[in-house]
Amino acid sequence: MREQSDRQPLAQETALVVFSGGQDSATCLAWSLARFGRVLTLGFDYGQRHHVELDCRRRVREALAALSPRWAERLGEDVLLTLDTYRQCGENALTATGTPDAAPLGATAADGLPNTFVPGRNLLFGLQAAIWAYEKNIRHLVLGVCQSDSSGYPDCRDDSIKALQLALNLGMDTHYVLHTPLMWLDKCGAWQLAEQLGGTALVDAIVEESHTCYAGERGTRHDWGYGCGQCPACRLRARGYAAYKAACADALSQGTPHA
Repeated sequence: MREQSDRQPLAQETALVVFSGGQDSATCLAWSLARFGRVLTLGFDYGQRHHVELDCRRRVREALAALSPRWAERLGEDVLLTLDTYRQCGENALTATGTPDAAPLGATAADGLPNTFVPGRNLLFGLQAAIWAYEKNIRHLVLGVCQSDSSGYPDCRDDSIKALQLALNLGMDTHYVLHTPLMWLDKCGAWQLAEQLGGTALVDAIVEESHTCYAGERGTRHDWGYGCGQCPACRLRARGYAAYKAACADALSQGTPHA
């Protein structure tokens, strides 16, 4: 395990990870456990179609804690907040229960964005996380957003997160730091980061326990994990895993480290 020395500044700090139970937030949780002295997790029930991800959160936390006694010591409480905003504003492809006439997940909507884009979701998550962290004096917020593999979602962009950090610090007169470890990584890079953090055991734990599929499918087990295999999230994860395994095989053939 790659861990921050207890003498390093972050080792004395507490971090709050916005934690969905998916591949990206699981990797960010591991990244945080390797650096911060105390790590808490915060999830959101916002009426998501893939509600099953909320059931995976506990298992992902337990799997990561089992990988390292130090990580187990650092892992703090988990909180799940309910957000009714999207239920009240109307359903989109990611929050609808689904009908036979519904457009395929990931189809382009009238505004040119994928129909799985939930307006302002990451901005709202960041704001809610900051509000929850405020009274606990937690200033480090960790988000699994990624511009490189954002599927076109504007609230995953680096500029969006930097603007959110500025707004939070001005509007709440505090000094939050929004960490985005995956911002410039593609999915292959995310798998490689997981291996750097916790070896193949962490990669295997993320494959087995995390959930990414927009359709909420947990019945079919692929080499990259569970999912329908057809939605944009599954295709992205599958491509990234295939590229990661290819890089592993190439490195093995050359006798060089691949992570």
